[in-house]
Amino acid sequence: MRILESDFSNQIIEFVQNKLGNIFFFNHIAVVELNEGIHFDVNNAPLIIDELKSYFGETKPFGVVANRVNSYSVDLLSTPTYREKVSNLKAYGVVGHDLASKMNATMENDFCISEKVDYDTIYDAINYVYNRVKNSSLFSLN
Repeated sequence: MRILESDFSNQIIEFVQNKLGNIFFFNHIAVVELNEGIHFDVNNAPLIIDELKSYFGETKPFGVVANRVNSYSVDLLSTPTYREKVSNLKAYGVVGHDLASKMNATMENDFCISEKVDYDTIYDAINYVYNRVKNSSLFSLN
């Protein structure tokens, strides 16, 4: 299920589309839906990372949900580089819609320290990521 097809669609604050895919911004979460066939690596990561930094800044804690509605690959060897660029990323979740995307979600766990990153539904992923951000030591919803 795409985020626009979910009950969360009416809570989207901002939307960005670029050649990698779509980023949907909420108060403390971004949902990323990359395009079919994209290879996410250090060469194109700034297209997503710069948008996250522009919206959340350098210090506001936030979370990201990768909604794998399309098939794409991620250069996991560059994970430390991605993590350095967004030090205020507190939670990460991946919604897998088929077996291959669920297997990739497990491998993507290194993107952000989490107990669990793979979810079957957009609802589970957003709720988990939101609660992780809310409970981070630097964050208060007030």
